[in-house]
Amino acid sequence: MRKPTANLAVCLLAAMAALPAHADGQRFDVRNPAYRQECGSCHVAYPPQLLPAASWRALMNGLDRHFGSDASLDPASHAEILRYLEANAGRRHARAAGKPQLRISETRWFVHEHAEELPRDIWKHPAVKSAANCAACHTAADSGDYSGRSLRLPKGAGK
Repeated sequence: MRKPTANLAVCLLAAMAALPAHADGQRFDVRNPAYRQECGSCHVAYPPQLLPAASWRALMNGLDRHFGSDASLDPASHAEILRYLEANAGRRHARAAGKPQLRISETRWFVHEHAEELPRDIWKHPAVKSAANCAACHTAADSGDYSGRSLRLPKGAGK
């Protein structure tokens, strides 16, 4: 007969195995199929944890004018993706007051992570073009991996 603590340990290990991996704290869950298909067809399916729920609601409710494009969705896809984004939204990036932040690249976390280590003109590099192009340097961004292991600056983008 197993001890209760052994059963608890087995259950905890099984539950942890079902969670997304967090290598260096920079791996995120982007496994929702509708989100990956609809949003990931035009750009990287950004990790929902990078913006608070209010920001995702504002983005989703403005898809008809999504950064200069009409990214409107059918009502069912819109509802499913919004539920996923809200359920997985970040908690630490919420602004105390004012309009929701719509650009991940303007969050305090993003600025901190990218300001000190990168060349100043990285966003002008032909392979990068903008801070929104995560996959230019984060080679596994499409699977939610932003760890140092998958980080590669494009050729000629060094300091």
